[in-house]
Amino acid sequence: MANELSERFNGFLDGDDAFFNNLGRSFFNFDTSELKMRSDVTETPKEYQVYVDLPGVDKKNMQINYQDGVLTVVAKRDSFNDQSDQQGNLLASERTYGQVSRKYRFADIDRDKITAKYEDGVLKIDLPKLKEARAKEHKIEIQ
Repeated sequence: MANELSERFNGFLDGDDAFFNNLGRSFFNFDTSELKMRSDVTETPKEYQVYVDLPGVDKKNMQINYQDGVLTVVAKRDSFNDQSDQQGNLLASERTYGQVSRKYRFADIDRDKITAKYEDGVLKIDLPKLKEARAKEHKIEIQ
């Protein structure tokens, strides 16, 4: 019995096990980038466009709000169904779930004409500029 236990745990902490090798690294170097919304923002003379990657998020779990010059995007992805094997073992779990939000500051937006479309895991938001804001360009002389 003692020999069996000894053999079972032989090499347990000697670095051969990928799980234990990565456990400390995963715990102490928590990568928060997985919790961020990845996005691109473009600008034309007439509008801004925001593209947000939200794969696996149902559009009913998204909220978009524009108030006081700030665009807020909130998304929630629910937990996943049990993906374990027949013995109940989950061999790897890297997908994330929960709620994330992001704020973008845009001035002089025609808030009544903001549109959004979600397709193929990408949320596209069009923010038209106010016409008077486009005409407001003011050159500043450098002295």
